[in-house]
Amino acid sequence: MKKLCMWKSLSTTRQLSHAPTTVLTTRRRTLSSSSSFDIKNVTKSNFESALKDLRGLLRDADFVAVDLEMTGVTSAPWRESFDYDRYDISYLKVKDSAEKFAVVQFGVCPFRWDSHKQSFIAHPHNFYIFPRQEIPGSNQSREFLCQTTSLDFLAKYQFDFNLCVREGISYLSRSQEKEALERISSIYMDESSDSVFGLSEDADFPLVRMADVLFAERMKNTIREWRDSLLSKGSSSSEIKQISTDPSQRFQMVFFKTRPGLALSDFTSRQLRVIKAVTKKHFKDLAYIRVAGEATSPQQLIVYTDSNDDRNLLMKEVKDGLRKDAEMKVESAVGFRHVIDLLSSKRKLIVGHNCFLDVAHMYSKFIGPLPSTAEDYVSSLQKLFPTIVDTKILLNANGVFRQTLNKNNTSLSRAFVSICPHIALGIKTSSLADRPCVEVEVQVDEKRSSNWNSGAKHEAGYDAFMTGCIFAQACNHLGIDFTLHVLGGDLVKETKLQNYINRLYLSWVSGNVIDLSSGKCTPDSSASSNLKSRYQDISFPSIILLWGLPSKLKAKEIRACIAQAFGPNSVSSVYHLDESAVFIQFSKPELVSKFLELKETLSRNSDPISVLHPLSNILNGENTHAATYDVYQQICSSSISKKLFADQAEAVGIKHKTVSSRAERGKKGNQVFDEETDVRMFDEKADDLMSSPYGCSETDRSAESFYLDEALASK
Repeated sequence: MKKLCMWKSLSTTRQLSHAPTTVLTTRRRTLSSSSSFDIKNVTKSNFESALKDLRGLLRDADFVAVDLEMTGVTSAPWRESFDYDRYDISYLKVKDSAEKFAVVQFGVCPFRWDSHKQSFIAHPHNFYIFPRQEIPGSNQSREFLCQTTSLDFLAKYQFDFNLCVREGISYLSRSQEKEALERISSIYMDESSDSVFGLSEDADFPLVRMADVLFAERMKNTIREWRDSLLSKGSSSSEIKQISTDPSQRFQMVFFKTRPGLALSDFTSRQLRVIKAVTKKHFKDLAYIRVAGEATSPQQLIVYTDSNDDRNLLMKEVKDGLRKDAEMKVESAVGFRHVIDLLSSKRKLIVGHNCFLDVAHMYSKFIGPLPSTAEDYVSSLQKLFPTIVDTKILLNANGVFRQTLNKNNTSLSRAFVSICPHIALGIKTSSLADRPCVEVEVQVDEKRSSNWNSGAKHEAGYDAFMTGCIFAQACNHLGIDFTLHVLGGDLVKETKLQNYINRLYLSWVSGNVIDLSSGKCTPDSSASSNLKSRYQDISFPSIILLWGLPSKLKAKEIRACIAQAFGPNSVSSVYHLDESAVFIQFSKPELVSKFLELKETLSRNSDPISVLHPLSNILNGENTHAATYDVYQQICSSSISKKLFADQAEAVGIKHKTVSSRAERGKKGNQVFDEETDVRMFDEKADDLMSSPYGCSETDRSAESFYLDEALASK
């Protein structure tokens, strides 16, 4: 799924971005040869073999294109990307999305340059992944959100949800694997074997039921009969086996590590606890053990030992075996993360399209919890994936590409058709300054073809293929000699690519670009002609957040009320987060504190002047809250996601009606204010505010006085 923005009406965005390909795929089928074949789909049934092949493909690749399909993008309407999002806010919104939604498909497409054929060989892989619980007893049940628009989109393009859930490859992140191994280590570190096998509690298992008492006595006799037959010198092994095997096959004679034993089967868990207690209490030369069985459930055994040393050695061997089995289960549960580890260890150039969210998902799902700040995240990411190219940056920064792309649309499917028509449409021409097209052959398993058509549209593997083709053609247009770099061994060192490496769109809406090498975030000046922001000059210190407003209050009405109080040019813009919350940007930063103080005063007073003040028209009594922009950052950093911003602020704990400079006032002169002093301060401040122009002209003040007189007269 390609993210045009993070953000606006997901279903509409994705339908528009991919709609051309729906038509073009049909055309491809008429142009392609009969050698077209499906993409390589990978599930848990063929994952091991696919992973083995992928190791070699990644080793030889010159770059690797990736793409992800998710269950959603935004957990609440106010978490969509806005023009008013500072770069740290944009990161927090991406972080929230990556933490809350699941990845259901992961596309990996290694590209290798073939110097003899002068073309790239692409190996598209489409991995179905599903985060099931693979480690018994770990309590690592996964939860994730779904957006109906996202699922609807996937369903429209024949996404196989049953295949994903039933056959999807599970995974553990590095932090989850570390936690699981530490838990195993703590369990088996105890020198007491009884604590590992749970024998200490079963030795004192209370026999309160008559059925338990009778069953315990019968088991004691059966076990004693078997043990005595072992010790009887006159009994042969066949006699022992006959004595110890009952018709129902609940006891079976076995040998465990050369020691004779009884395998227990078809007993209830309560009955097994009784047998444990009987063995522990009455038979010092017998050991009750649990070992890994052939099936998923463990096997229960009673084993004879000829001495205390032999018993201790047996318990140690069993404990070591159980620990090794538990560690092997954790290793097996790592699953799809092996692919991420490969991508990281090979240090290959990673290519994505508008891929900041994709990369955040890669970190959150397969590495560990996302850092709380963009700076810390970038620092950690660089250690894992040192070189990433965003093809959206590449296309938007180049004038020829922008001219080629119709109406400045750099969505993945449109870019693929415009820049790679020889692949998308089978047309052997290029509109990029008449440069020769880069040929791309596709190889799936042993099949190779230059006329390739995916059997399913808009899969992650196919989108990764399109992304890689765009990058290859863009590099060709920049004049990069692939053969030279293949011989040199590193495409990343190409000087013509340096302006595009590790620069990703943090937010396409605001045009913020983050440099992964330095952690700095800057507006994308090269894209200024493309980005049609209605708010070019945003000053965050001049912004307040107002929520709990009367419903359906329009921006122009809010602006008009504030203009009556602070002057006609006091407000630069008003921007709605949702139906009852807005950003208000003032023309001057000092108006922020004045507005918050006036709002607090009006909230505290109920005199006629306060009730009839112009701001009262936009304030919703006790429900209206106001805050500085930093409070917005605090709210966005919470993992809670309520649908309405007002409910979100309350859930986060923003209870003050006006979150203003109260803390700052307390810092001045290291003064501490009690409630009575604070109220008196606001009452005294009210007189000043009511009598001062606070930014208004005399004409505005006269108009306000006339308004108040008329209002009082109407009463």
